[in-house]
Amino acid sequence: MLREDLRNVAIIAHVDHGKTTLVDEMLKQSGTFRENQAVAERVMDSNDIERERGITILAKNTAIHYNGVKINVIDTPGHADFGGEVERVLKMVDGVILLVDAAEGTMPQTRFVLERALELGHRIIVVVNKIDRPDARINEVVDEVLELFMDLNATDEQLDSPILFCSGREGTASLSQYEQGKNLIPLFEKILEYIPCPEGDPDGPLQMLVSAIDYNDYVGRIAVGRIERGEIKVNQDVTVGDFHQTKKEYRSKIVTIYQFDGLQRIPCDSAKVGDVICISGIENITIGDTICASNCFEPVPFVKISEPTVEMTFSVNDSPFAGREGKFVTSRHLRDRLFKELLKDVSLRVTETDSTDSFKVAGRGEMHLSILIENMRREGYELGVSTPRVLYKEIDGKLCEPIEQLVIDVPEDCLGSVMEKMGARKGEMISMQPVGSRMRVEFLIPARGLFGYRSEFLTDTRGEGILNSVFHGYEPYKGDIPRRNVGSLVAFETGEAITYGLYNAQERGSLFIGPGVQVYEGMVVGASPKAEDLVVNVCKRKHLTNTRASGSDDALRLVPPRIMSLEDCLEFLADDELLEVTPKSLRIRKRILSNTLRAKERAKLGG
Repeated sequence: MLREDLRNVAIIAHVDHGKTTLVDEMLKQSGTFRENQAVAERVMDSNDIERERGITILAKNTAIHYNGVKINVIDTPGHADFGGEVERVLKMVDGVILLVDAAEGTMPQTRFVLERALELGHRIIVVVNKIDRPDARINEVVDEVLELFMDLNATDEQLDSPILFCSGREGTASLSQYEQGKNLIPLFEKILEYIPCPEGDPDGPLQMLVSAIDYNDYVGRIAVGRIERGEIKVNQDVTVGDFHQTKKEYRSKIVTIYQFDGLQRIPCDSAKVGDVICISGIENITIGDTICASNCFEPVPFVKISEPTVEMTFSVNDSPFAGREGKFVTSRHLRDRLFKELLKDVSLRVTETDSTDSFKVAGRGEMHLSILIENMRREGYELGVSTPRVLYKEIDGKLCEPIEQLVIDVPEDCLGSVMEKMGARKGEMISMQPVGSRMRVEFLIPARGLFGYRSEFLTDTRGEGILNSVFHGYEPYKGDIPRRNVGSLVAFETGEAITYGLYNAQERGSLFIGPGVQVYEGMVVGASPKAEDLVVNVCKRKHLTNTRASGSDDALRLVPPRIMSLEDCLEFLADDELLEVTPKSLRIRKRILSNTLRAKERAKLGG
């Protein structure tokens, strides 16, 4: 049976191509909001970090109504580190809207998300977005999209996908690039006409695949998924299990059911085949589980999520300032929080180590893990974080490492310095082409070669460069890559940083702290241009004497300190350093805090 009154569609694209902005306009034009209702920009990005950074991190569901048909829309992240979110939600939909920027064209993540959609056999509506950009190159971008379809072995039907031309910000869509649309009605019409209706047996036994997990302190875990067969009702007895039988199936009961409508979840008594719903009441449910009728357990296969490529060690904060700023500081708190994150993040791995105080956390990239760290510190956790490390694999007896496909978009005059840095980091160029007045260069580079490069890249391109990467695959180990070419300025003693001490220390390098900041022995207070570490005394006071010479009391002028963000700190970390993360502070420190013990250790290694 076909559900003519329903469509399920996901919006997929590369980062910053305008998915969330387009969803804003779809919600407005479908009458979801009142005429006079105040609506925030990018209303789907509800998380604080998403709003601050201007990126989508978690896939989110909404629903709009057009001509008596309910369209369930899923807004997905565009950043490669959150590809796991895209992979799992594609099982909930029957078709996708592929957004491509009219100036940037197809980018690495566009290829990744389109490949996943084509593998599942989804129908695709191509939307060339931002056609009102002054540097738009619409014809070339359409050709790039068709080339990408052919590269990914799309079927003839998929190659004939309809193409629309949109401005998400203006809320217009048209079927021709030469005419300016007036609203999004052509897009709504194309969704109804081209995206297939959900189909399934409405009278068969219940079958529902869980594709996302939400959590609420009042009702516990909330499962989000789509009904593949049958009907679900409140208070119904069900059997829960997974396709790969990693855990034994068990009996449970449905307590509440919610349907999506606009930005709200509306409680209901039942839902039919094809509906995307939330349910609560099943205690240990996880992503990939199937909820079936109690007398007929038939699990649905779930997509294989790509493996993590980067790992960090999260440990209990054991610095001299531990416990001053955080609420959750023990290993039990840390362990509970990390395992709770596993419930809703399918691409994260947490493993316990020999020590009860530290855990290995593996994810899809530095950004994936840095968002987790940022969320934890906002919740009141204190922890110590090690340098990011790549996860090696042995394939056919050879040591292999993860390789990223890197696309760099830079002004022509900056190309020389970028090529030089790529060579030192074992990058291998695979293509170069002009895009307007800029150059677009593609490299295959080891994932560890990108650690610490982003800030250098912005300096080399005067802030005008765009850098994007996506996981390419595993290849044989490429050899040593230097981690960083600067050293650290390390505090000599515990105390308060004084202007006089900082004035003398700033001649040795750039400082991360200003006067009045509490420091401890072994804490990193700056960067040294030389490759070795220097110990500096930022707590040094001026000796008082009873003689005064002219000029001896002139004001000491300090260079403003370099304020380090969480990403900057992770990029800067050396192998013998840790990052101390608390709700109020980020402090880089040496693993061995005592300057004397560190010097002995260095001498031992040197000997």
